[in-house]
Amino acid sequence: MKNHQVQIKLAVDMMSGDNGAQEFLPAVVSALNVHDNLSVLAIGKSEELLPLLEKESLFKSGRITLIPATEVVEMDDAPQSALRNKKDSSMRVAIDCVKDGRADAAMSAGNTGALLATAKFVLKTLPGIMRPAICTSIPSLRERGFVHLLDLGANVDVTPEHLYQFAKMGALLSSAVSGDPEPKVSLMNIGTEAMKGNELVRGTVPLMENSGLNYIGFTEPDGIFFDDVDVIVSDGFTGNIALKTLEGTIKMIVSQLSSSFKRNLFTKCAAVVSLPVINDLKVKLDPRKHNGASLLGLRGIVVKSHGNADRVSFQNAIEISVKLVEQKIIEKMRKQFETAEIKQSEE
Repeated sequence: MKNHQVQIKLAVDMMSGDNGAQEFLPAVVSALNVHDNLSVLAIGKSEELLPLLEKESLFKSGRITLIPATEVVEMDDAPQSALRNKKDSSMRVAIDCVKDGRADAAMSAGNTGALLATAKFVLKTLPGIMRPAICTSIPSLRERGFVHLLDLGANVDVTPEHLYQFAKMGALLSSAVSGDPEPKVSLMNIGTEAMKGNELVRGTVPLMENSGLNYIGFTEPDGIFFDDVDVIVSDGFTGNIALKTLEGTIKMIVSQLSSSFKRNLFTKCAAVVSLPVINDLKVKLDPRKHNGASLLGLRGIVVKSHGNADRVSFQNAIEISVKLVEQKIIEKMRKQFETAEIKQSEE
């Protein structure tokens, strides 16, 4: 087990998402076995969680604590409805635990819109930050193996100042995860030439060039996997489309390979020979390794897991949460924006 000095308490929404506690609890147990500085607040309906927890030695030893919540935010609940009408949901209670200091971070696989609305309402944004943004890592063919992409849907309509702040937050996150003090930052655009792009992108360039960030210019969508860049910034509409297109493309490639190898006896034999290469490809493109999107810009750490996460991907989201606490990302972000020229304002 890893020995860390920083003691971390993570509030986990055990009820939201598609798979629930049956899949999440094994991930929690695995993470606790890896991190001896970690304890978990398991939040949800007592009648469903207690029978599962009573079988776990880590619950008996106190490293898992049951925090009751009587409601669950469903995946099709409207964000504002969930915020107003489900104040004792497992999602809300997890975020409340961060606000009142009982937890260092909250994690949920629930409704993204509801999670963002609740987290923003309960925790508020850090001073100097206009809007929170959703950021995650995706596979890359670079040596590091991943690139951070934001915003992924929290902000559809933005200004150059918003993109500039997203870039600063993304760079801080990338640095915390990778240890690189000067991650390379780019703007997503339809071309790499200076005259390309809409008014939003072109208007952001001067802010980026004078920001002190390691800004390297534009990244086209077909360069997300290939370009030598650590953070790619876009508005939430574009970022969400790009992410879902990439996820769909990966699924299509894997499905097509499987169908092609099953076509006849010759291709089945070829599949046997190619098995090591195929397995290596699956490992590198496995989306479960990149599960865990951070809601950046809030006064507390909130990590969003895929709604259909299994125990492997859910544990990866826990790892992201632990790393952000260990790297003191909130303190770093607060310090960064205390001296920022752009002050908090609401449209």
